[in-house]
Amino acid sequence: MKAAAKTQKPKRQEEHANFISWRFALLCGCILLALAFLLGRVAWLQVISPDMLVKEGDMRSLRVQQVSTSRGMITDRSGRPLAVSVPVKAIWADPKEVHDAGGNSVGDRWKALANALNIPLDQLSARINANPKGRFIYLARQVNPDMADYIKKQKLPGIHLREESRRYYPSGEVTAHLIGFTNVDSQGIEGVEKSFDKWLTGQPGERIVRKDRYGRVIEDISSTDSQAAHNLALSIDERLQALVYRELNNAVAFNKAESGSAVLVDVNTGEVLAMANSPSYNPNNLSGTPKEAMRNRTITDVFEPGSTVKPMVVMTALQRGVVRENSVLNTIPYRINGHEIKDVARYSELTLTGVLQKSSNVGVSKLALAMPSSALVDTYSRFGLGKATNLGLVGERSGLYPQKQRWSDIERATFSFGYGLMVTPLQLARVYATIGSYGIYRPLSITKVDPPVPGERVFPESIVRTVVHMMESVALPGGGGVKAAIKGYRIAIKTGTAKKVGPDGRYINKYIAYTAGVAPASQPRFALVVVINDPQAGKYYGGAVSAPVFGAIMGGVLRTMNIEPDALTTGDKNEFVINQGEGTGGRS
Repeated sequence: MKAAAKTQKPKRQEEHANFISWRFALLCGCILLALAFLLGRVAWLQVISPDMLVKEGDMRSLRVQQVSTSRGMITDRSGRPLAVSVPVKAIWADPKEVHDAGGNSVGDRWKALANALNIPLDQLSARINANPKGRFIYLARQVNPDMADYIKKQKLPGIHLREESRRYYPSGEVTAHLIGFTNVDSQGIEGVEKSFDKWLTGQPGERIVRKDRYGRVIEDISSTDSQAAHNLALSIDERLQALVYRELNNAVAFNKAESGSAVLVDVNTGEVLAMANSPSYNPNNLSGTPKEAMRNRTITDVFEPGSTVKPMVVMTALQRGVVRENSVLNTIPYRINGHEIKDVARYSELTLTGVLQKSSNVGVSKLALAMPSSALVDTYSRFGLGKATNLGLVGERSGLYPQKQRWSDIERATFSFGYGLMVTPLQLARVYATIGSYGIYRPLSITKVDPPVPGERVFPESIVRTVVHMMESVALPGGGGVKAAIKGYRIAIKTGTAKKVGPDGRYINKYIAYTAGVAPASQPRFALVVVINDPQAGKYYGGAVSAPVFGAIMGGVLRTMNIEPDALTTGDKNEFVINQGEGTGGRS
C-alpha cells in the first residue's frame, strides 16, 4: 500500500506540472496573438491605410475659415461714390455650446442680450433651443459697432460675432432706380447692383487651420487667396444726376402727376449721364417700400412717342425727294377712311419748319402718304426704335414695333405722328442722341466709355443738320415748346402728347407729356428726354407740362458743364419763317 501511494504522488506532481506548463503556454500564446494583432493594426493604420485616421483626427481639429472679400465700390464718372460697403458685425449663436455651458434661460447677461437685439427673452431661447445640437444660427445681421461691442462685453458662452458688410448709398433716392440695392447677404437685387453682381462681388478665399481643444488656432494648413472684387465706374455724372432728379421731382409734384422720367445722354459717346425717376425710394431704408416703387421706368415703361417722331418724318421726306427744304404744305383738316386728321389749331399753309414748329399732324401725315409704307418703318428703325438698348440693366424693354407687310392709309398717317408703336424713354433718348450727332448711331453705355465709340452713320448728315435747324423753331416764340427756351442758348426740341393705353388696349382719358431735344443747337453735346406721366393739375400738353422741365434741366446741364452760350446776338438775323395763324400755346 505504501509502495502504491509513493507511485501515485509523483504522477500527480507530474500532471500538475504539465497543467501549469500548458496554461503558461496558452497565456503566452494569447499575449503573442494580442501583440501580433496590435502590431498588425498599427501597421495597417500607419503604413497601409493611414488616411482614415488622419481624416478623423483632422475632423476633430481642422477648421475651414472663409476669407471674405468686400463688394466693389460703384462710382460716377469722376470717382464720386454712389455705392460703398460699410463694415458691420453679425451676431450668431452656437446652440450646442450654449447648452453645454448650461443653457440660456436665466441670467442678467442673457436678458441684456435679448434687450440689445430687441427680441423677447423667451423668443431668443426658443430660437436657440430649436436645434440643441446645431452649431450655427444667426441672431442679428448688420449690427452697428456700438451694439456689437456691447454684446461682446457680455462674454456669453456660445454667442459670437463675425465680420460682414452693409451697402450704403450716399446719393440715396437720387440714384436709387439706377444703382438698385443688395440684400443682407450682399447679393445684388435691383439695378446696377444686380446687373453687375459678378463683377462687383469677387470670389471669397479659404483658410484651413488646426485648432486645439480650446478653439485656438495652432497651425495654418493651407489657404486659397480671395479674388478681389472690382470697382465699377459708371458713365453717370453725379452732379447732373442730382440736377435732373431735383427738377423732375419738382415737376411731378407741381403737375400732380403719377410719375416722371428723364434721361440725359452725351451725343458724342452714347454715355448715359443721368437717368432719373420720380417718385423714388430710399435704398438705405427699404422698410415699407412697395415693389412697384422700385421699377426703373426709364427702361421698363413703354408709351406711344407721339409728335417726338415728326423730325424723322421730315428727314425721310427730304431724303426721298418728296419735298424740298422750302416746300409749303396745305394743312387744312381732311379725312382718311372715315377718320378726320386735324391739328390742335387750324392752319392753312405751313413750311416744313412750320410743320415742326406747330406740330402739324396734317402736315406729317401728308408726307407719310406720299412715301412707301416701308419708308418710315426703315427710318425709325435706323434711329433705334424697336431695337434693344442693351445697357445690361435688368428689366430693359425693346418697346413694341410693328411688323406689318400691308398698311392701311390711316395706319400710315397715324404712324407719322407717333401712334402704332411703343418706346421706352431710354429708346427715345437714343433717337435724339443720333439726331444730335447728325445721323451717327452709337450704342448707349451706362459705364464710362474711353475712348469714344466711332459709331455708324445711318442718315445723311446734311439732311439731319437741316432738320435740327428747323427744330430750333419749336422753342422760339410761336412754337409749341417756347417754355423750354434757355436764355443764352439755342436748343432744338420737339414736344409731344399722347393718350395712355388702358389694360384692355383701348385709349383712356389720361395723357403722357414729353419733350425731347438736343443742345446747344449749334453743335449738340447733350440729348435729353423728359416724360411726365398722367399730369392732373389741369394741363397735359407737352409744351405746357414737360417743356419747362426740359428747359430747367438742360439749362442747368449747360451751365454746370461750362458750355459756351451760342444764342443769336441782337444784330444777328433769324431766318426762320414764322407761319401766320393761331399759336399753339404749348398745345403740342
